[in-house]
Amino acid sequence: MNVEKILKTDKKMPLESRTLIHLSLVHNKVGDIINSTLRPFEVSTQQFNVLRILRGQKGKPANLSTLNERMVTKMSNTTRLVDKLILKEYVDRTVCPSNRRKVEIRITEKGEKVLLQMDAAMSNAEKEILENLTESDLKNFNELLDKF
Repeated sequence: MNVEKILKTDKKMPLESRTLIHLSLVHNKVGDIINSTLRPFEVSTQQFNVLRILRGQKGKPANLSTLNERMVTKMSNTTRLVDKLILKEYVDRTVCPSNRRKVEIRITEKGEKVLLQMDAAMSNAEKEILENLTESDLKNFNELLDKF
């Protein structure tokens, strides 16, 4: 991806600006591919993230603060995300019997099944996104990203 070509400029950009613009363009491209991959399932990337977190609980319930802590994209509207997943019957929410102020959220069997389908589609999307990078490139790239 040549930044100058995309921006239609022949002017040499400062390295810092070019780097940040490049990161932004890559971020947008990755987001577009992931969004189009999840579109057939009618879930957002945030809803997909919630489903993965709940699956990772291995049957144990999570609460809203657990979901918020583990979200890739931190959001204040986790309740709304969970509500949408409840309508799709991908998760259920119950009041904890021992503490009525505590809400427990679990992934349903239907949610587990659809998440497996999403995983397969996302695996293909990841391959598409990273097709031009070798394993060595990916290791180096991750080391660079770790510096942020």
